[in-house]
Amino acid sequence: MNFTYPKKEKLKSKITIGLLFSEGKSVSKYPLRLVYHCGHSSDDQKIKMGVSVSKRNFKKAVDRNYFKRVLRETYRLNKHIISDNLNTPCSFMFFYQTKERLSYEEINTKTIQLFEKFIAQHTKDNHVEIDKDLEKK
Repeated sequence: MNFTYPKKEKLKSKITIGLLFSEGKSVSKYPLRLVYHCGHSSDDQKIKMGVSVSKRNFKKAVDRNYFKRVLRETYRLNKHIISDNLNTPCSFMFFYQTKERLSYEEINTKTIQLFEKFIAQHTKDNHVEIDKDLEKK
């Protein structure tokens, strides 16, 4: 398993981010939310991921940066759950949506649950799309 989070994997493209928010779907597991869009990639990278913590919930940049760091770390250690089950390139945006200060362990378990929920929804969506394609033929 590769437990890195290289620069190539970071979501930076404004076009991709715009596409993610305009056409993407979301999955939530309180206090986390994952917005994703699969099937469009500008390069050969299988996964692109970004994180966000609201200024509304945490006024100080120190606090926002701490939670962004924790989200990136939990993603880095658990991304194999997603990458092993994906066959198309996907872009993700990861949100921390509460004012509560959860511990690293709590965020890590919520991240794993969120990834499993994403895989279940993604495979369900793919089967529906495949069935529609078969009906057309």
